[in-house]
Amino acid sequence: MAHYEDITIDQGSDVSLELHLVDTQGDKKNLVGYSSAAKMKINYNSDSSDTVTFNTYIAAPASDGIVVLTLTNAQTDSLNPRKKYVYDVEVSHQDSDANTIIERVLQGTVTVTPSVTK
Repeated sequence: MAHYEDITIDQGSDVSLELHLVDTQGDKKNLVGYSSAAKMKINYNSDSSDTVTFNTYIAAPASDGIVVLTLTNAQTDSLNPRKKYVYDVEVSHQDSDANTIIERVLQGTVTVTPSVTK
């Protein structure tokens, strides 16, 4: 089950978030062979034109279990501070039968603080 966390993003700023994933024993999750993805929308049923895609990557070494999410200042500048967004983060890998296994690791809401200086 995914953890839930609300985040705040400053409009017009570059954003970088590190997620430190752990396994069920509390050890660093080994992400060797994994990929990551994260998106946010105005609501769960929004169409694709409302979708903001985070740039994501697994930090080296992948055995440390760190997923990095980033947004550029141009991406955050386009966000509407009067709206609350929903987001989630997934990691995926292929099992021994070449099936893609997807795990949602984090979800929540995003609040955007408005920018005065542009």
